Amino acid sequence: MHPIFHVVFHARQKHLLAIFSLITLLAYSLAAASSNSKIAPWVQQQLASSGSSEAILRMQAGTDLGDIDRAAPRLQRLQQITELLQATAASSQSAVRQYLRDHNIEHRSYWINNSIWLRADAATLQALSQRDDIAYVHANPGVAGDFPARQDSQPLIPLGSIEPSISLVGAPLVWAAGHTGEGIVIGGQDTGYEWDHPALINSYRGWNGIAADHNYHWHDAIHTGGSDCGADSTEPCDDNNHGTHTMGTMVGDDGGSNQIGMAPGAKWIACRNMDEGNGTPATYTECFQWFMAPTDLAGNNPDPAMAPHIINNSWGCPPSEGCTDPTIMQTVVENVRAAGIVVVVSAGNSGSSCGSVSSPAAIYDAAFTVANTTINDSIAGSSSRGPVTVDGSNRMKPDISAPGTSIRSSIRNGGYASFSGTSMAGPHVAGHLALLLSANPGLIGQVDYLENLTRNTALQLTSTQDCGGTAGLVPNNVFGAGRIQSDVALDGLLQEVIRSDGFEQAGAL
Repeated sequence: MHPIFHVVFHARQKHLLAIFSLITLLAYSLAAASSNSKIAPWVQQQLASSGSSEAILRMQAGTDLGDIDRAAPRLQRLQQITELLQATAASSQSAVRQYLRDHNIEHRSYWINNSIWLRADAATLQALSQRDDIAYVHANPGVAGDFPARQDSQPLIPLGSIEPSISLVGAPLVWAAGHTGEGIVIGGQDTGYEWDHPALINSYRGWNGIAADHNYHWHDAIHTGGSDCGADSTEPCDDNNHGTHTMGTMVGDDGGSNQIGMAPGAKWIACRNMDEGNGTPATYTECFQWFMAPTDLAGNNPDPAMAPHIINNSWGCPPSEGCTDPTIMQTVVENVRAAGIVVVVSAGNSGSSCGSVSSPAAIYDAAFTVANTTINDSIAGSSSRGPVTVDGSNRMKPDISAPGTSIRSSIRNGGYASFSGTSMAGPHVAGHLALLLSANPGLIGQVDYLENLTRNTALQLTSTQDCGGTAGLVPNNVFGAGRIQSDVALDGLLQEVIRSDGFEQAGAL
């Protein structure tokens, strides 16, 4: 054989052997991953189809919040819990994060539940899953929101009148008593928000009446893509209408003929957790973390003092679309609640069958879960019912009900439209809670008390649908404790203040 051909032959042979070795290694990694119980099935499928996947590493180390004084002022609790969570994440994630940096692997750390989002190949995820400090490799699928259709065919309420759902729950009577939500901050995480909408601009915490400063008032958890808002938007932006609509029901008031909000005197801050209606466990988690300690626009200098008092969540992460682990955000919601923030969550629109409350975060005990009623106090057919079976708890859900059918509120470009769904019911409850807190700021951080007051003063509603054996009973797995009554809750609150000397000062801030 001529020498040059001999060299070429061996070069090709070595090249073929190298390719074969890489294929063998990839096949081994994929096979190992597929048999690894610490790697979620969705991740395994992604690795098998494309060789790489997004994932969330849940660290083994937890944070014991048992020594936190739940009766302490909310800001004190927020600061203590934030510091504990951050310390746990810093110490337990250190080695893994160094490994990811050394291998140039895209990742993002979260302290709120001690987890790390990353995008990696099969070999990397297989190697990470073998570590003792990593408990599980969770999926991070894109989840499409189940959003209501616009109802332009519905007759619009004449301008100049208060929206019927707002009147139904007694909010105007609370306003007349001098409580409109003043001093209270509501956080919304959704598709984004049109901050300068005429019904929203004056209640946006980042607006001082002359200029806007979005630091500590806005965060974008969408870091790639971003549709017409772009990624990492530096100002509130909505690419779907859904978020703008929900915020209108919480605080909306244009100072004129559009009285669409429950608590027009409250302020709002926001986080975008969905890209054109598609969110992931990582984006939901990131928004919850930001609410516990809002940051500047660069994501630096977190400050728990800027946290909202209430967070509205008109979204779900269903197992049918990839969130196969129902516990994926349980620790997140529990930590937020422990810090004294009420987590209001829409029950979902998967009814009318029993057991259809099946998506995080509505399924969690730490969430205040809301069903959708009509103006006539009947349950909407699509409103999800309990009990919660997806996690084996058989937990009663929803907790409470509110109007969510044909709700007129703000949409993009300064407009208004009517939507229906539990997404519209939840904001009524968030606004209701803001009214109560403005009436008695001493209740700030007292999540149990606020939820129980709301339950105990609700209009009791029963159902003949026997979900979980609760037909004819109150509470039940259709309406929860019933439909909110803000004026009755205010009366109950005032009576409690009279009976409990000095109670109004407990837990403030």
